[in-house]
Amino acid sequence: QVQLVESGGGLVHTGGSLTLSCAASGINLNIYRVGWFRQVPGKEREGVSCINVNDGRATYADSARGRFTISRDKTKNTVYLQMSDLKPEDTAVYYCATDLLFVCGSRRTPEVWGQGTLVTVSS
Repeated sequence: QVQLVESGGGLVHTGGSLTLSCAASGINLNIYRVGWFRQVPGKEREGVSCINVNDGRATYADSARGRFTISRDKTKNTVYLQMSDLKPEDTAVYYCATDLLFVCGSRRTPEVWGQGTLVTVSS
C-alpha cells in the first residue's frame, strides 16, 4: 500500500522556521518527483515546491523561493521542506504528493497524497 505521511507542522511566530517531512512507504521515491502543496480553507490549493528525488533538481513557487528549501534523503525515502522567515500568509495545511506520472512544473494533479500537516504562523 502506497502511503505518504507528513509531519513537522506546528505553531510558529513570524520570522520563525519549521521543517516538514514527507515519509513514503510502499514506493521507492528515487524514481518519483514529489511536490509540496498547501491549502487554506476556502482558497485554491497552491504548489509550493517540487523535487526530482533521483537527481535533486528542485522548483519553487515565487512565494517560496528564497525562504523554503526542498531536499530529500534517499536512504530514508523521505522528502523535506525547510521553511524559514515564515509569514502569517504561509499559514496553511501542507501536503506532499506524487505519482509515477507527476513531473515538477506540470499542471497535472498527483494521485497519491498525504494527510497533511498544519502550519500556523502567528503575527
